[in-house]
Amino acid sequence: MQTSTKSSKALCKQQGFTLIEMMIVVAIIGILAAIAYPSYQQYVIKTKRTDMMSEMQNIASEIESRKLAQGSYSAISAGVKTDFSTAYPRQGTQLYDVTITDPLVAKWIITAAPKPNSQVIKDGTLTLNYQGIKCRGTGVNKKCGTGEEWIK
Repeated sequence: MQTSTKSSKALCKQQGFTLIEMMIVVAIIGILAAIAYPSYQQYVIKTKRTDMMSEMQNIASEIESRKLAQGSYSAISAGVKTDFSTAYPRQGTQLYDVTITDPLVAKWIITAAPKPNSQVIKDGTLTLNYQGIKCRGTGVNKKCGTGEEWIK
C-alpha cells in the first residue's frame, strides 16, 4: 500500500506558473512593447509620407503629360486643379491637403500640407517643383534637394 501512496503523491504534484513567474512575463512583455511601439509609430508615419511623395510624383508626371498633349500649361490649368488639388489619401483618413501653383505655369510647385491634428503634422510641408527639387519641413528644419530629403 505504501507504494500506491507514493505514486499518488507523485501524480498529485501541482504543475503550472506561480504568480511571480506570471508577473515577470507581463513585465517583460510591457518593456518590449514600450520599446517597439514608438518605432512602429515612426515606421507608420514614414510609410504615409512615402505614399504622399509617390502621389506627388504621379501628379507631376500627369502635369507634364497633359502639357505635352495640350500644348500649354494654361490649357490644362483648370483640369489639373480639379483633379489633383484635394485631400490625400483619397480613401481612408485624409492626412494632407494638396495645392498646385495657381495659375499653373511652367514653374509649377506641388505642395502637400499636413492636416491639423494628423499623425504626420510633425513632418512639416512637402513640396515638389518643376525641376524635381523636393523639400520637407518648415523653417530652419526645411531640407531641400533632389535626393533622399523627403525620406530621412
